[in-house]
Amino acid sequence: MQQLEPLMRFATLGLVAFLTLVCLITAAVWSGWFLIPLVFFAALTFLGIHDLQQPHHSILRNYPVLGHMRFLFEGIRPEIRQYLIESDQDEEPFSRDARSLVYQRAKGQEDKRPFGSRMRAYDAGYAWVTHSVNPIHIADTDFRVTIGGPNCKQPYSASLYNISAMSFGSLSGNAIEALNRGAKMGGFAHDTGEGSVSKYHKMGGGDLIFQVASGYFGCRYDDGNFNPDKFKETASLEQIKMIEIKLSQGAKPGHGGMLPASKITPEIAEARHIPMGVDCISPAAHPAFSTPKELMDFIAQLRELSGGKPVGFKLCIGHRREFMCMVKAMLETGVVPDFIVVDGTEGGTGAAPVEFANHVGMPMIEGLTFVHNTLRGAGLRDQVRIGAAGKIVSAFDIARALALGADWCNSARGYMFAIGCIQAQACHTNHCPVGVATQDPLRARALDVSSKSERVARYHSNTLAALGEMTGAAGLSHPGKFMPQHMMLRLGNKEMAEASETFAYLPEEFLLTDGNEDGIMADYRKRWRRASSESFAAPDF
Repeated sequence: MQQLEPLMRFATLGLVAFLTLVCLITAAVWSGWFLIPLVFFAALTFLGIHDLQQPHHSILRNYPVLGHMRFLFEGIRPEIRQYLIESDQDEEPFSRDARSLVYQRAKGQEDKRPFGSRMRAYDAGYAWVTHSVNPIHIADTDFRVTIGGPNCKQPYSASLYNISAMSFGSLSGNAIEALNRGAKMGGFAHDTGEGSVSKYHKMGGGDLIFQVASGYFGCRYDDGNFNPDKFKETASLEQIKMIEIKLSQGAKPGHGGMLPASKITPEIAEARHIPMGVDCISPAAHPAFSTPKELMDFIAQLRELSGGKPVGFKLCIGHRREFMCMVKAMLETGVVPDFIVVDGTEGGTGAAPVEFANHVGMPMIEGLTFVHNTLRGAGLRDQVRIGAAGKIVSAFDIARALALGADWCNSARGYMFAIGCIQAQACHTNHCPVGVATQDPLRARALDVSSKSERVARYHSNTLAALGEMTGAAGLSHPGKFMPQHMMLRLGNKEMAEASETFAYLPEEFLLTDGNEDGIMADYRKRWRRASSESFAAPDF
């Protein structure tokens, strides 16, 4: 059945072409009345041929003629959903409203809305930005942040909105190339994901963040251990601007993975430096280090091997004490990462056990606040830039993350929508209908690199333009000036509160001094006393 599936996708076009031929022959030898269905089926045949060649709609390239049914239902679905099924704000995991906003901005279409907000302002969880009676105009919305601490020799000027980690292997080669070309056009960064740097990344020419995960793909010995020489070779590429050690992923923190040998193509094997015919294992933990101090040593090693490029790590917060163990190791060794990316449990993945996706890991907002305040409490916040990831697709999402402590944001699924993802949630099946998350060459062909790369750049530009408008409305000159007091939240009891009441910035260096043992600082100090730079293991007390 799987072998027949590609033929079945083009069956409609084949059928109408066959019926066109039948009508032509019948009209010629029997009755001219068959010219009527001949015109109809011939029109469908030419439509199908056009669908196969046009670059804008991946669905139509993969499902000629039949794919138009989706757009028909898309047009009438708002009424069906509104009255019979669900609202446009229901998340699955992204609402129709959120996806439509990305599509409109990626295509350069009108993204305004008539008749007011569809959101219920008195529902718990509703959030908003406080605005100023003296708004300002921001002309240049190419917002940037410099990443690189005192020991970094090659600081990187990063956009405030970049492409989060997605590997070649999870995404098709066309998807990777389109994303990277878009990053090149827009002047922002593209995280390679743990699958290393493929030829499709290089073809795009955009700035790269080289992710080093537990499988050390692209920088490993044959036994799976870290290979310094191969890392140095890869990290020396001009395209690579930063190095990111992946400790955990928001959607499945603490979980390893395996790419079966049957799914490994020669291109994947080349990018990851792995053999064909053998299962590709991603361990849950890094073999190169097992203690907080060893992690700092690894950071120092990668910084030296890369020629002083910014080196940091990505994690989803789990045991809060363990992150404090890392911070204590920073203080004791003097090795401080240039950046930390905080991923939330709401982050995406091609495949994760349901229990992990739903119930393991801390949400991004809480994790981001904890990391920000811990670094403040240890006196290190000025040396470390913080990135945030986890369902960030709009200007408001970015503004909220910046207000709660982030310096920049990453998005994976937002940029997937920009290149045509329709949230079919078939990423793990290799049957992605639009050629984004598949290694099927015929399906991947549907994604036109030239057209989609322009959408990536346009989505980035329009989102930052919207962020500039929101920033100016708040009376601020730069998004980096958003603070918790600029964010309001509707509580469960229908009262409203400033985000600063729940996610306040704690004092500088409070963890290094004795003081008030009441409230939230007491909770931080309790964990700080239990943290050790020597081990991640919990102490007996």
